[in-house]
Formats: sequence, C-alpha cells, structure tokens
Amino acid sequence: MPEIRELISQWPKGTVYTLTALKKKGYYMQLMERYRKGKWIEPVGFGAYKLYGDKIDWYGGLYALQKQLRLNIYPGGKTALELQGYAHYVSEEMHQCYLYGEKGAWLPKWFKNYNWDVNILFKTIQLFSSNPETGLTDYAHKAFSIRISAAECAIMEMLYRVPSEHGFDESYRIMENLTTLRPEVVQEHLKVCRSVKVKRLFMFMAEHAGHAWVERLDKTRLNFGSGNRQLVKNGVLDKEYRITVPKEFAE
Repeated sequence: MPEIRELISQWPKGTVYTLTALKKKGYYMQLMERYRKGKWIEPVGFGAYKLYGDKIDWYGGLYALQKQLRLNIYPGGKTALELQGYAHYVSEEMHQCYLYGEKGAWLPKWFKNYNWDVNILFKTIQLFSSNPETGLTDYAHKAFSIRISAAECAIMEMLYRVPSEHGFDESYRIMENLTTLRPEVVQEHLKVCRSVKVKRLFMFMAEHAGHAWVERLDKTRLNFGSGNRQLVKNGVLDKEYRITVPKEFAE
C-alpha cells in the first residue's frame, strides 16, 4: 500500500493533485478519504485535493490540468504577456486570467467552481491552423512551472480580441514593449494565423512602433486577404493594411 509520506514528498507545494493522477500511483478514493480524516490532505472539489493547510492559487490548479490530466489549456493573450512582464504597467495586480484551449477542451468542475480570487476567462480558440512548438514557453511559479503562450503568440491572441475585449490603445502600448520578439517565430505564427484582422493589425502596430525585428519579416509570404476591416469607430482607414485606426495613428 502506498505511504502518505511518500506522496507528500512528491507533492509540489502550492499545487492540486487530481484523483485521476493519484489512482495511477495506487492511491484510491478510500485511501484518500482516510488521509483526509487524518488531516494530511483536504479536498479542492470532487476529484481534486491539496495538502492540508497549503495555500494554492490558479497556477497550482492549472499545473494539475497540464501535468496530470494532460489537457492542452494554457494562459494566453494579455495574461501571458502580463506574466512575461510586458504589461505590468497596465495593472499591478492580476484581476482576471485568460485561459485558452483547443476546440473541445474543457475545464473540470472542481477547477471552475473553486474560488481562485481572480476572474477565470476560459475560451476555446482556433486562431492558428497549426500549433508551432515555439508557441508555448515555460513559466516558473513557486516550486513548479506551467506552460504559457510565448510573447509572439500571446500578442496575436490579444489582438484577436480587439476591439471586443481589448482597446486599440491598450494593445498598442503593449506592442511597444515587444522589442525582443523573435522574427522567425513571428513569421511562423503569422503564416499559420487564420485571422486576416490579426495579421493586418499586428503588422500595422509593429511597424508603427518601429521595432527592428520587423525588417526581418517577409510580408510577401503572408496572406492579408481582401477588403477593408473596421476596428475603430470614427477612425481613419490605413491604405496599406486596410483597417481603420485612431486618427492620431494616421497622422
């Protein structure tokens, strides 16, 4: 029979352990109930536990989704940019978290119902026709790490939600900070990006910000579609990318 001390020694502080993963190690419901009564562990919700008295946050819950349940769910868009330091000036404390997953992805009930002290915004997304390996990166938190969108991917995910959830000005201020994007990764993601709006908006903002890495992109290999796109009310149409932008950006 598995020993509780062995389990605790392998349990990263601040993380959730799912019953699915525990069963694979030989820890079944009856055994976990005994450990709960002995105040070694406590439930987070049905099918999930944390160490007794341990403080957990959404990072520790996501750790269980990624590392134990093997769900392709990750922080993306503005959240991933905040975690990498590109948007800290916008908000000092994170009040909401954008989690993305592929079509058909789902959040377990214990994760959805737990109070993480942030507003979890879970969305399925099919922004890219394929998922380049460079689209995700490791993010260290406490004694463990999770996978999040790399900056090149995250800014495109954020632009996808302009203007419905993010403003033009807010997104551009973050784009201004992205001075070290990898041009080969940007090129790869623009090539497989399904959204004409995102590609046009990305290129307009990057060029307007004057980033050096833009010069290493090959725009002739990108499909920018046809027709105009209105992104800003009472804006000015940019003739090259055929999107409406605020008047101050057209001057």
